Amino acid sequence: MRPLVRILWVTLALLVIVETWLWDHLRPVVAWIVERLPLKTLKAWIADWLRHLPPTATLIVFLVPVLALVPFKIFALVLLARGEFMSATGILVLAKVVGVGITAFMFDAAREQLLLIDWFRWLYWRVIAWNDWAHALVDPIRLRIRRYMHMFAPRRASRAVRLLMRLRRKVHTIGTTA
Repeated sequence: MRPLVRILWVTLALLVIVETWLWDHLRPVVAWIVERLPLKTLKAWIADWLRHLPPTATLIVFLVPVLALVPFKIFALVLLARGEFMSATGILVLAKVVGVGITAFMFDAAREQLLLIDWFRWLYWRVIAWNDWAHALVDPIRLRIRRYMHMFAPRRASRAVRLLMRLRRKVHTIGTTA
């Protein structure tokens, strides 16, 4: 595989992993927030209501929070075009966190209904396969980086520096003999 194509695939895989990481880590955060807010009965009511909707109606309700955040993302892009990078970044991050959190809650509540839709079930399993593919592509790279970082850990730093100095001397002696 050509280096540029490999970089593009690894970048795509990293995006998939970041999305699934956000999904996995924001779901408990949203659950914690909902437990702390006096919305527990509202959450139970929404979950029960979604279970009784037909699959197509459940899909529409599932998409509403995602679509509701689009104006905020457009506003952030306007701020970005004006050069207000910090404000734009803050709004984009907040919209992403809120969007993933609400979508995770809605998906957990409506999963059975949504998986009754053929194309949604196909897409769901495709996303699971993409996640597995992304981990298969990125995990070996991540493990290599971890090994290198471990080599420079504070208790091992002197050993790593000695190894680098030995390599430097070898390269230097090879360069002078050639």
